[in-house]
This record gives sequence, structure tokens and C-alpha cells, in this order.
Amino acid sequence: MPISPPSSAQAARDSVARRLRDLRKGAGLTVVELARRCGWHHAKTSRIENGRTAPSASDIGRWCAACGVPDQAVDLVAQSLNAESMYQEWRHQVRAGLKQLQDSWVDFYQSTQLFRVYSPTLVPGLLQSEGYAAALLSSIGAFRDIPVNDGAEAAPARVARSHVVREPGHRFVFLIEEAVLYYRLGDADAMAAQLGYLLTAGALPAVSLGIIPTATRERGFWPQEVFHVYDDDFVSVELLSAQVNITQPSEIALYLKAFEQLRTMAVYGADARALVVKAIDALG
Repeated sequence: MPISPPSSAQAARDSVARRLRDLRKGAGLTVVELARRCGWHHAKTSRIENGRTAPSASDIGRWCAACGVPDQAVDLVAQSLNAESMYQEWRHQVRAGLKQLQDSWVDFYQSTQLFRVYSPTLVPGLLQSEGYAAALLSSIGAFRDIPVNDGAEAAPARVARSHVVREPGHRFVFLIEEAVLYYRLGDADAMAAQLGYLLTAGALPAVSLGIIPTATRERGFWPQEVFHVYDDDFVSVELLSAQVNITQPSEIALYLKAFEQLRTMAVYGADARALVVKAIDALG
């Protein structure tokens, strides 16, 4: 069974914990002795070594000094920061509001050449119309009790960053499940506008829009989490509580394999447009 993104992030934290534990044992120190040298309770040492608490840069510096290897602190701090950056809780990302979160991705999008996106539940952000985006972001803000629920204001920012699909130098492969066309966000007019925009955006030269029909037989792969692959270097996975960032080559390869399997189940061109038109007719 493949390692899940949260497990992967925990595995990276555990790797740091093991190195710290090995340093302590190599120095011949007990958990209590190391804690005394560092000036904290021994329970904190146990939590760090068991991967339950992420050590701060200061913690790592004290730990390495206590073990007589202060020169290893810099490398361990970098490894720890990388482990923690893999798992970014949404509550931290949206503190400054949803609009700022949209704006923060603009430069990254500009530097990406190939976008591959799989979404089993929602229209991908780069293909969202403003009304659909406003309904989605406002509902997210309400669900997460964001102090500054600026979902309506964030929608134009999301649409603005989506202009990258019309700029030269980028290619986009989007895969969605047919059910996405029927999950309503906003009123009927907003949903109709969104489905209409899918017809327009799906016809852009740099865009490949694949829709996996619900009637697909003998599926070799079932819907998983929403994930984005940026070039071949970075995967972003969206969970309910967090965004998981993956840079490990073996894990990126796993997502690319999953994407290719899903891609073979999708329909494109006229067949995909027919599914969108069917969903528009179903709006009544």
C-alpha cells in the first residue's frame, strides 16, 4: 500500500527524530541527562524522539551542543524545516485571509510549464468562474471560521491568477470526475456560468480537459484526494485539514503513475463537451 501524504510528512519528521535520538545515544546520554543539559523536562525529549513534537531551531541547537556535536545543528535544522513544510495546516495558511492565499501562488504558477491536476470533487481552481469561486471560497471561510472571511473578495484574485491558462509557455492537463459537474456551488446561474466556462476553457490550445464518466467500467484506480503536479518536481495534495507538499522523487513518481492511470479512463474533446452539456441541461 502506498504511503499516504500525511504519513509521508510524519515519516520526514520521524527521520529527524531518529537522528536526534542517535546523537543522544552516541553521546552516552540518557533521556533525563539530555533534558537536564538542555534545560527542559525529560518528557519533551521523549516527545521529540518519538516524532510527536517538532523541535524548534533552538531546540536542535541545544540538543546538538549537549551531545558535543554543535556542527550538526545547521543540517538538522534544515532537515526539520523541510519536514514541517511538507504539511501546512489550512488554519495557518488562511490567517491573513483567502485573497492573500490566492495571490501567494501567482509567481509559482508563472514559473511552472506543465500543470497536471486531478479533482474528484470540484472544478479545478484554474478553471473556476468568478461566481463558482466566490461560492466555494465563502463556504470554506465559513467552515473554517476564518476571522476575515473574504471569500467574495478572493474570487477575483483566483480568477486573475487563472489567466495563466491563456499565456504562452504553459500546458495544462485537467482531469475531473463527471460527478464534479453536478455538485452545485452557488445558485443555478453561477453553476451554469461555470459549466459554460468549462466548455470555453476546455477548448483553449494549451488545455486538455478530461472527464472520467461515472459509468466507466472496470476502473483500475478509484478517486483519491485532489492533487496537483507541477512539472515533474512538486506535488500539492489537498486534504480537509491541510495542504501536503511533496518533493520526494519516489512519491512524485507515484502520483504521476496515478495520474496516467486516471487519464486513460477519461474522455476528451466532443465526448467531454457532451458530458458538460448534459450537466447544463440537468440544471433545469
